[in-house]
Amino acid sequence: MIQTCTQQDGAWGNLVQTGVRICLAGILTSAVAASALAGDAERQQAKRIHDRLTGVAPTEAVLDAMEQSIIDNSGSGVAAAELAMDPAQNPLALNFYNVTLKNFASPWTNEDQSVFVPLNDYSATVIGMIRDDKRFDQVLSGDILYKGAPGLAGVAPYSPANNDHYQDLEDLHYDLSDPTVLQENVQSSLNGIPANATAGVITSRAAAEAFFVAGTNRAMFRFTLINHLCTDLEPLKDITRPPDRIRQDVSRSPGGDSRIFLNSCVGCHSGMDPMVQAFAYYNYDETSGRLVYTPGSVQPKYLINSDNFKYGYVTPDDHWDNYWRSGQNANLGWGPEIPAAQRVGAKTLGQELAGSEAFARCQGIKVYRTVCLSDPSETDLTSLLSASGFETNYNMKDLFANAAAACMSN
Repeated sequence: MIQTCTQQDGAWGNLVQTGVRICLAGILTSAVAASALAGDAERQQAKRIHDRLTGVAPTEAVLDAMEQSIIDNSGSGVAAAELAMDPAQNPLALNFYNVTLKNFASPWTNEDQSVFVPLNDYSATVIGMIRDDKRFDQVLSGDILYKGAPGLAGVAPYSPANNDHYQDLEDLHYDLSDPTVLQENVQSSLNGIPANATAGVITSRAAAEAFFVAGTNRAMFRFTLINHLCTDLEPLKDITRPPDRIRQDVSRSPGGDSRIFLNSCVGCHSGMDPMVQAFAYYNYDETSGRLVYTPGSVQPKYLINSDNFKYGYVTPDDHWDNYWRSGQNANLGWGPEIPAAQRVGAKTLGQELAGSEAFARCQGIKVYRTVCLSDPSETDLTSLLSASGFETNYNMKDLFANAAAACMSN
């Protein structure tokens, strides 16, 4: 019937009136719809921000406040995102902490990189640090651990030998956005290792169980790179680095062919092994179920398979060096160099890794993926890091807020 808008009654006669009415009605309806959509843009953006940060629809009151915030801030959604994450202003903000952040951090705590794992001291510490605006460059070096407050009903006391405490927090649906529930603690006072040997989530029980167990402790280094610098070892292979710190357990002629070592194995091990030496005093005891630290005594796993190449490096202590400060991997953007005398143990290695540009970029990539459901372009990432000031303040909530604002229209 719409085609009658152009139908004429006779040659060049008057338009058929019915057709005119329908045509005008259609035009008016379309105009009203377009106007409504244009006026509703901020509301749709507000809802998208809330949905992506919390995973649930906002209440009408919160949606109204977020919409008004976008209007008041000339189209910027940063303040609206901050509102969505603030339990004092949004009753559904708890979902950001209990669901979004839990799923954000859980894959970092296991070799399968699965999200389907219980809450643990690693993921709880990440959640707490983000909630409390702790500098996130301390996540690999701080003497910090989050656990439930003492005396929570039905929750087993914290133990460095099992995960019961955190399992109970999750099973009983305790609200991790509440600082009276999830609280910051001094890690060294809980797990029995010296303060100078703590290294944030690296020395959490969950990380120890996943990456210090058995093996050679290289897994801890590899998965720290994957989880916090967003790179595996393969892209970092550099066969130009000195091989003098490669341990005895690495054959120099795998399969009887020394070319494999010179053109492949040396690329990873020449950089990795000098840094993995930082973990020489750490182990995970499966019998006791806890992290073990033996200062001054190198763990036996560092000396296994010595006959593979008896002239290889024998680990004497936990002094580490970063051979990747030169060569192709200088592009990871290392921070100020730590003096040689201080390059001992996991704490200072964590500082070295978290001080790199790659660490900051990785957090931006992971947050953007979580909120915007896609990988950022180089321009997107640069803008996100700049807008949030993350490379200066290391505030993860700022990163989440700016990411949510960046993609609120799509």
